[in-house]
Amino acid sequence: MKDKISTKTLPGFLEYLPAEQIAFNKLKDTITSVYESFGFVPLDTPVLERQEVLLAKAGGETEKQIYCLEKGDEKLALRFDLTVPLARYVSEHFANLIFPFRRYHVAKVYRGERPQRGRFREFYQADIDIVAENELPLINDAEIVKVIYEVFTKLDLGKFTVRLNNRKLLNGFFADLDLSREASDILRIIDKMDKIGRKQIEELLLAFEIEAEKVTKILNFVSIKDNVIAELEALNIKNEIFNEGLSEMKEVISYLKDFGVPSENYIIDLSIARGLDYYTGTVYETVLNQYPEIGSVCSGGRYGDLTGFYSDKKLPGVGVAIGLSRLFYQLQNTGLIKINQATTADILVVSENLLEASKLADSLRAEGLTIIGAYGKDKFKKKLTLANRLGVKAVIILGEDEIAGGYFSLKDMESGEQIKAKNTQEALEFVRKL
Repeated sequence: MKDKISTKTLPGFLEYLPAEQIAFNKLKDTITSVYESFGFVPLDTPVLERQEVLLAKAGGETEKQIYCLEKGDEKLALRFDLTVPLARYVSEHFANLIFPFRRYHVAKVYRGERPQRGRFREFYQADIDIVAENELPLINDAEIVKVIYEVFTKLDLGKFTVRLNNRKLLNGFFADLDLSREASDILRIIDKMDKIGRKQIEELLLAFEIEAEKVTKILNFVSIKDNVIAELEALNIKNEIFNEGLSEMKEVISYLKDFGVPSENYIIDLSIARGLDYYTGTVYETVLNQYPEIGSVCSGGRYGDLTGFYSDKKLPGVGVAIGLSRLFYQLQNTGLIKINQATTADILVVSENLLEASKLADSLRAEGLTIIGAYGKDKFKKKLTLANRLGVKAVIILGEDEIAGGYFSLKDMESGEQIKAKNTQEALEFVRKL
C-alpha cells in the first residue's frame, strides 16, 4: 500500500484550530480598531519582494534568516519584516501619498531561524508608522506611546509599562567615553540586559576589550532608574549628541503628560537600546508587569531616514511593531486569553421548522446578532451538546409549541436561565446581558 503524504505543518509555521483562530482574530481586530481610531490607514504589500530590495537593509543574522528563491531570472525573497516593504512602498508611491503618512500593516513575515517556544518562522506582526517629508516633530514620538497605551488598555491584559530611551543619549554617552567606534557593538550587548543580566553584560563588554573603568561607567549609566532626567543632567556631559537626546527625551515626556498617558504606564529605561542600527532617536519596549517572562510585547522607535537605500528624499519616521503571533502564544500559555468559542455565532437556533427558524434568524441578524442553525431532526440533547461544544452564548428553541404560542425559548448556556421571548427586542435585551 502506498504511503500517505504527511499532513504535518512545517516546523515554525502556524495554523490554528477554529476556537484558536477566532480568539486570534479578536486580538488582531482589537489592535486594528485602535490603530484606525488614530487615523492610521491600512496597507498591504506583497509577501514577495526582489532580493535586492530586502537585502539592501539587511545584515548579519537577519540576512542569514531571509528566505530567498528564484523563478527564472528573477531573484525573489519573502519579507522578513514590514518596515523594509514600507520603505520600498513610500519610495515607489511618494508622489501620491499625503505626508505625514500614517499607516498600519498587520500581516505575516518570514524568518528562517530555529523554531522554539514562542519563536516562529512564519508569524504575524502588527505595525504602525508615521513617516514625514524632511522633518518629523517629536510630538509624533509621544503619540506612538499614546497609541500603545490605548491598545494595551483595550486588550485588558493587566498592568503594563512602556519603557522609553533615546539612542542619542547612549551614543553621546559612548562618545564622551571615546567609544564611538564601538557604539553599535555595545548597543547590541546592553540590549540583552533583561535576558542575561548585568554580570554577563560586564563579561561581554570586557571581552570586547573595553577598559574595566569604562565598562563600570556604562553599567552604572544604564542602571539609572530613579529621577532619570535629573540624574542625567547631573552628569554634566558636554557632548552635543547626548544633550540633544536629553532635550528630546524631556520634550517627549512633556507631550505624554499632555496626551493624558498615566505616569505609571511609562518609564525612562536607559538599558533599552534596540540593537538595530537604523534607530536614531526615541526607542520603545512594552512589557506586561505581571508577566515579565514574556519579554517585550511591543517595540520600535524613531529612524532618521526610512528610504535612504531607495530614494534621495529624506523621510524620517517613527513606529512600533507588535509580534502578534508570539504575543498570542504567550497569552495562551499564561491563561490571559480564553480559547472557548469554536464559532463566530452568538446564538444557536434549534428547530425542525426551517421556514420559521430561518425567518427568526434573519430578523436577529438584522439586529446585529450572529446566528447559526441546527435545523435537522437530531435529538434535542444532541443539539444542546453541539451548542456546548461550539461555545455559543445562548440557544433559541423554536419547536411546535413555541410556534403555535407565538414565542420562542431563549436559554443562557452558562447559567441555564431560560425565558420566553415574543420578539427580537426581548431577545436582544437578554443576549446583551450575557
